Amino acid sequence: MAVSSGRLSAHFDFKLGRGRRLFGDGFPPTRILGLDLGKRWSRRARDRVLIVGRIGCCCSDPVVPTRRTTGSGNRVEKTEEWRLDPKKIPHRVRTQASPAVPFASSQWHTVSKQEKKFYPRCTPGNSGPQSRDTPPKRDTGIANEEDWGISLLNENVNESGTNEDGSTWYRESGEDLGSNGYRCRWTRMGGQSYDGSSEWKETWWEKSDWSGYKELGVEKSGRNAEGDSWWETWQENLHQDEWSNLARIERSAQKQAKSGTENAGWYEKWWEKYDAKGWTEKGAHKYGRLNEQSWWEKWGEHYEGTGSVLKWTDKWAETELGTKWGDKWEEKFFTGIGSRQGETWHVSPSGERWSRTWGEEHFGNGKVHKYGKSTTGESWDIVVDEETYYEAEPHYGWADVVGDSTQLLSIKPRERPPGVYPNLDFGSSPPPPPDDTPEESPPSQ
Repeated sequence: MAVSSGRLSAHFDFKLGRGRRLFGDGFPPTRILGLDLGKRWSRRARDRVLIVGRIGCCCSDPVVPTRRTTGSGNRVEKTEEWRLDPKKIPHRVRTQASPAVPFASSQWHTVSKQEKKFYPRCTPGNSGPQSRDTPPKRDTGIANEEDWGISLLNENVNESGTNEDGSTWYRESGEDLGSNGYRCRWTRMGGQSYDGSSEWKETWWEKSDWSGYKELGVEKSGRNAEGDSWWETWQENLHQDEWSNLARIERSAQKQAKSGTENAGWYEKWWEKYDAKGWTEKGAHKYGRLNEQSWWEKWGEHYEGTGSVLKWTDKWAETELGTKWGDKWEEKFFTGIGSRQGETWHVSPSGERWSRTWGEEHFGNGKVHKYGKSTTGESWDIVVDEETYYEAEPHYGWADVVGDSTQLLSIKPRERPPGVYPNLDFGSSPPPPPDDTPEESPPSQ
């Protein structure tokens, strides 16, 4: 029962309706109320593929989880699906939300690169910025700086105006200076509709000091006439690691949105860290809710740069009626020798719990010890001949992030006077924005 060691990447679609039933490889039937999550992820050594998953809200029916694993050469693909039996559903109601936005709204529109080319930030007949009431997308990770289009003004600006439709806008920019050569160049802009029912704000900045610290960032927020609201921030920085003295680049993103018409919303936090010798760390925390259903997901990857790799995933969900279920796994490898272990579990509203635990020991000589058991009494403990596959290096590493960080690297610090040396107290670097995690997520079972 091999489990993919690739990074988990999925896109959720809210869907109310009838599911299908697929039969798996011996998983015992269980009963689940209200939550059907199908998820699929793909792993490649040099390419990451985002594949669509879905959440469905259905009536109480038997569920058979399915686990399929295929592998050939450099690619391993794993699929896990939960489906409900349509025969037990007396009626069907289905609504489908657009995958590009978290909630339905005629005002929410994703601007493509081509649209940006023909419709710039400022209209030809107006010096003010256009309305930017576009919410962030879910499960998109950390965008490269070129996708954010950060363009700071070289002069101080403080202006505002009114458009023909009665909506208002403002734009301002400036520069803040501090000790140790600290400099922050920033631009803020925003606006609102004529009646104040919708508004948007956007801030860009770049920071630097004499220690070599450089930072580039964006923060956006908005609200539409239906009451839907969103907020997101993205930043990347370059600094010297305090312990290894190696150059390090770190990138992060936080995004959240909330519906104004129902108890629904989502939040996600992503981070990536790289150093010049190949050390890499990546991870994400995600949370979502649709009325009576909630789900959480966490995953992480850690590459030492010497062949040692740690990867893990933990995802779980629950309904207000008491149904809970989840799946988690972890793998540790070094030069082809390592282990994998995991658990799939389910708790019914009455408190009845089912779980299956499994493990693998890879000896690096073509032999793999596989073992496991479940609460239904099944168990296995075997040694098989099987080629071990794992990724010793990240698909996106130091050379990649340096190539995609040209704007960050081109930030010019203030000129340092002769004989003045920078304060290398790394704790004095500008702190990141506060973590606005919505609510404390409950521990997985």
